[in-house]
Amino acid sequence: MLAPNADRIAEAVSRLGSESAFEVLARARALEATGKHVVHMEIGEPDFDTPEHVKEAGVAAIRENYTHYSPSAGIAELRDAVAAYAAAFRNVEPFSRENVVVGPGAKPIIWNILSAILDPGDEFVYFDPAYPAYASCANYLQAKVVAIPLREEKNWRMDLDEFERRVSSKTRAVMINSPHNPTGGVLAKSDLQRIAELAQRHDFLVVADEIYSRNFYEGEFSSIAALPGMRERTIVVDGFSKAYAMTGWRLGYAIMPEPIAKVVTLFNNNTFSCVPTFVQRAGIAALQGPDEPVRRMNDIFRQRRDRMVGGLNALPGISCTMPEGAFYAFPNVSKISADDKVLAAYLLGEGGVACLGGSGFGAAGKGYLRFSYAASLEDIDYALAQMARCLPLFKA
Repeated sequence: MLAPNADRIAEAVSRLGSESAFEVLARARALEATGKHVVHMEIGEPDFDTPEHVKEAGVAAIRENYTHYSPSAGIAELRDAVAAYAAAFRNVEPFSRENVVVGPGAKPIIWNILSAILDPGDEFVYFDPAYPAYASCANYLQAKVVAIPLREEKNWRMDLDEFERRVSSKTRAVMINSPHNPTGGVLAKSDLQRIAELAQRHDFLVVADEIYSRNFYEGEFSSIAALPGMRERTIVVDGFSKAYAMTGWRLGYAIMPEPIAKVVTLFNNNTFSCVPTFVQRAGIAALQGPDEPVRRMNDIFRQRRDRMVGGLNALPGISCTMPEGAFYAFPNVSKISADDKVLAAYLLGEGGVACLGGSGFGAAGKGYLRFSYAASLEDIDYALAQMARCLPLFKA
């Protein structure tokens, strides 16, 4: 018999959101178990194998007994490697290991960063639609969450005039994500310059989620941390999952001013203690080893993007902007259904195409679907053919 209070859950849990990708993945796996062919376009996971030199480094580290606790901020060798890589890639003055904090993926690091900088009532600004963890964490911390819509007609770049109207001296932190999940949009350097000017005017921090910085298709990647005056007020979040196909290794990091890094490390210490040392050794190999596997994956993603977006735009009632980064297509399906989640469930059940309803990423995502094109060209063609077959039969 359960104790009288066993069903009591903390009120704070009601402020948490959920990431629908993992829920849809579970339903897709269950459908596969019945023998149905499913194309997985719901989860943001490269379908490539982790590069061989990275795997070998991890295996060698286990054999060399790198299997014990490490410092909560990460081992010094990886933090040094991250500091050197990040400075060279973003074209900024060198960071030090004291600026770097390592975590089991980017999500726990984002949680610990926001926990370190937000008090109840602090204003937290982000752009909608967005990776669900941002608002979930800020709401849990009882911050005042301000969502500014991104605009399809601007190719998913923000309305900077609206942004300027919404930020003030009350703003504690602004979260930006470029290249962007779920839309694939990219902030231009002029956008970053305007954000930087407002950050300095109103004295707020910028948390720049740059996890897709290597999944970039047009021109060169720009980081707000490289702009004058922004190094001291920017927290860069990055990791190994997307660029190196290391999703299951669970390895991410952030670069930030040293006083904040000390507090984020304290949160690490109080939650997951540390990242497995052999995983961190594999991270060093990823950063210091050959870059060709990353470039090859990105070239393949570009081919898939073109096939996916072209195919979506050929379907009646669907329009899709061309993503400039990440590996997501975010088509407008409002002419087909008023409920994007119902449409996504229909495509999974009837067509074996697993995707996500855009409203799961925020109110501004209503009327859209998110497809990850981290799938083979054959799977993309199959998914498009299934959609062409199923959509005319859909009843809203």
